Amino acid sequence: MKGRLLDAIPLTTLTGVGASQSAKLAKIGLHTLQDLLLHLPLRYEDRTHLTAINDLQAGSHTTVWGEVLHSEITFGRRRMLVCQISDGTGTLTLRFFNFNAGMKNGLATGKKIIAWGEIRRGQRGPEIIHPEYRQQDEQQSIALQDTLTPVYPATEGIRQATLRNLTDQALVLLQHNPIQELLPSQLCSGLLSLTDALQLLHRPPPEMQLADIELGRHPAQLRLITEELLAHQLSMLQARAGAQQYRALSFKPDYHLSEQLLSRLPFTPTAAQRRVVKEIEQDLAHSYPMLRLVQGDVGSGKTLVAALAALQVIAADQQVVMMAPTELLAEQHAHNFRTWFEPLGIQVGWLAGKQKGKARASEQERIARGEVQMVVGTHALFQEHIQFQHLALVIIDEQHRFGVHQRLALWEKGQQQGFHPHQLIMTATPIPRTLAMTAYADLETSTIDELPPGRTPVTTVAIPDSRRSEIILRVEKACAEGRQAYWVCTLIEKSEQLDAQAAENTLVELQAALPSMRIGLVHGRMKPAEKQQIMQQFKGHELDLLIATTVIEVGVDVPNSSLMIIDNAERLGLAQLHQLRGRVGRGAIASHCVLLYNPPLSKTAQKRLQVLRDTNDGFIIAQHDLEIRGPGELLGTKQTGNAEFKVVDLVRDQRLIPEIQRIAKHLHQNYPEQSKALIERWLPAKTLFSNV
Repeated sequence: MKGRLLDAIPLTTLTGVGASQSAKLAKIGLHTLQDLLLHLPLRYEDRTHLTAINDLQAGSHTTVWGEVLHSEITFGRRRMLVCQISDGTGTLTLRFFNFNAGMKNGLATGKKIIAWGEIRRGQRGPEIIHPEYRQQDEQQSIALQDTLTPVYPATEGIRQATLRNLTDQALVLLQHNPIQELLPSQLCSGLLSLTDALQLLHRPPPEMQLADIELGRHPAQLRLITEELLAHQLSMLQARAGAQQYRALSFKPDYHLSEQLLSRLPFTPTAAQRRVVKEIEQDLAHSYPMLRLVQGDVGSGKTLVAALAALQVIAADQQVVMMAPTELLAEQHAHNFRTWFEPLGIQVGWLAGKQKGKARASEQERIARGEVQMVVGTHALFQEHIQFQHLALVIIDEQHRFGVHQRLALWEKGQQQGFHPHQLIMTATPIPRTLAMTAYADLETSTIDELPPGRTPVTTVAIPDSRRSEIILRVEKACAEGRQAYWVCTLIEKSEQLDAQAAENTLVELQAALPSMRIGLVHGRMKPAEKQQIMQQFKGHELDLLIATTVIEVGVDVPNSSLMIIDNAERLGLAQLHQLRGRVGRGAIASHCVLLYNPPLSKTAQKRLQVLRDTNDGFIIAQHDLEIRGPGELLGTKQTGNAEFKVVDLVRDQRLIPEIQRIAKHLHQNYPEQSKALIERWLPAKTLFSNV
């Protein structure tokens, strides 16, 4: 095996890895020796010294030696093997819920063992539940670990002992088959070799400072963090370069439609909106597809930017699609675009899952013939039988709600016509700079960092549910003064049916408490036409109070609404709470948001509610959200793996990103072979996701 590259050596060459074990290891992405060596510990345990039983501290993870004094099976609520050991300084109880006859015999009275685990306080003194242990013959000197003991990410059916045994074998092979160095020599100066870094991180010496590891500052860790961040940046640069090889239609600026639209509006675009529109125009002039992310806080006017981009394409007799994550938002967009575009002679259509029969077939035919120049819809647009005449621009709203394959499906729809559509991706969830520089490095980014004039900051308070009656009176007072209010209902279960029930129950409660008030209800299980009618009534001030589920999170614009109550606010994430709060404060009236919660609050919920009380700035909120939830959840990529890192922690390591970006550009331009190999090492499953 000497001399072979580790990425070419399958794990089945190791002792103990047959077909069954190989399949289990594959579940956590382990196929080759290189995969195994890059599967780094989550944390470490110190098993390098013994602790006397009378010195044990509750909560510590400790190694003890002792002789079995007593062992028995007890039958309480659960069958249990209970064993007491002594080292002469005190006694320790070991408890096993899962055990067999071999274990019982191995823990018989008089046997001597070494055990390791977390010390807990028990009724009869210290105890360990399910310790790791091994027999220790009294003739042998007590064998302790030479290095800190790693704890690896695992999966069902793979024990820590198995992963340690396999990495022991892999580290021996690493001495004869050094892992290939892919960084140019000038970048490696002052860095540990990859082989030494892996050896250190898998089997660290007892004196290694674990605080350095936790902070991501140990030289061995920095060696791998550097390489993994580089691989991600290089994959994004490769994706962008790949996209530029595709053909797209080039559009010269044509303002005759956009000027007509702007002349009809009661407001003028902000400087930030005009700047972003100009950036989009420059992209559309290229003969390769635009890939641009537009981010802006709640209410910053992204829809108008999207409309002005669409008009550039429609002016050249091409079609535009705008895709939204919910039917309510798709309907709202369709309504806005009809209001803006139909006076200009532009047909606006919409497609959603709930459309059936002749109405749906008719709409599909109009889209396929090119009669509809602007199409708004939900995931229904992805279906294979939906055809376009000349699809040249795809606008994706709240892109993190869509799966990778869904976005790819729209990309491919354009491909069928001989060119790729330009892509404009919009989000009202501001993305922390750290994430934008990593997960979205393949996209050009525009930020609408200015709110339209006349918007007022929203005052936010958190109030326990025990004061619910006070809040109901507050709603009554606000509506009596001519303003409007939202009452948002949430449930733990993500179920439209249960959310609808919660909203219906709240409707009954508030109708009884506020008999003179005009109250409406909107939730995800209502028919689209019903929802739209209720929303129009609220917008037209035919209703004072709107009870809703989180379907109103995005896209609803009612300037007269100045009070938002969010029931069970502790159950929602920061970004969602910020989005909901953005439904008020859209006019010149002082606006308030009440976060109604059920105590006791978890520490995470306390942090979330405090952040919302402290700031209205979506970018500050997004940074806190990143720190609380982590990048995978924030990007909606927990399942797709796009933001999953082996060593990198984006929150901890963000200070490194600007320099890594600079190095990645240098490697991409001057070392294409090494760049490709780095991507394959760290992102073996990376595919077209960056292009979608």
